[in-house]
Amino acid sequence: MTKPSVLFVCVHNAGRSQMAAGFLRHLAGDAVEVRSAGSAPADQINPAAVTAMAEVGIDITDLKPKILTAEDSEASSVVITMGCGDVCPYFPGQIHLDWELDDPAGQGIEAVRKIRDDIQARVKALLAELLAEGRFTGSM
Repeated sequence: MTKPSVLFVCVHNAGRSQMAAGFLRHLAGDAVEVRSAGSAPADQINPAAVTAMAEVGIDITDLKPKILTAEDSEASSVVITMGCGDVCPYFPGQIHLDWELDDPAGQGIEAVRKIRDDIQARVKALLAELLAEGRFTGSM
């Protein structure tokens, strides 16, 4: 099996997708290639997302929101959208999942912590499936 590649996409690429990418990088190390992007990227990462991730020992302060490109999508075996699935290009052989998550934009730290914890649980389940028997079934 080739190394799985996961692309996390949300509108601003400033909260949900960055937290998901941070968790997957932290948990998977070099076992999974991780990308994140947005359909309308913000200027910076949501400070509440940075704080919430720092509370669990993951530093996302140096990350920058980036625009979703067809190349990033095509290079990914799994594409996970978080509220902008209609703008993601589809390529043959990809698995597309949509995680319905609240948007942390404008929310206080308590709400962002809940979103973070939901994302962490989803990423752990995704990683377990990615690495199980060297294949990803997409049954999530």
